[in-house]
Amino acid sequence: MLPDGTYDVFVVDATADGPDRLRLEVTILAGEQKGEVVSVQANSLGIDELDALGLPGTLTVVDGEPTLLLEH
Repeated sequence: MLPDGTYDVFVVDATADGPDRLRLEVTILAGEQKGEVVSVQANSLGIDELDALGLPGTLTVVDGEPTLLLEH
């Protein structure tokens, strides 16, 4: 699990995981965890798995709970 903090990320894989839900693999772009791949589930992004590939974003971890904001 990642320590609490804010991480710049890039989507390297995306899979549909139900209606309006994606399972995303993101890689961390900087800092001590640079290069680490993290799996997150995202709901209600309004995009499909193909559109999610390659998007940059910000992963925020607070109390061990991740929140992902993609730039699209």
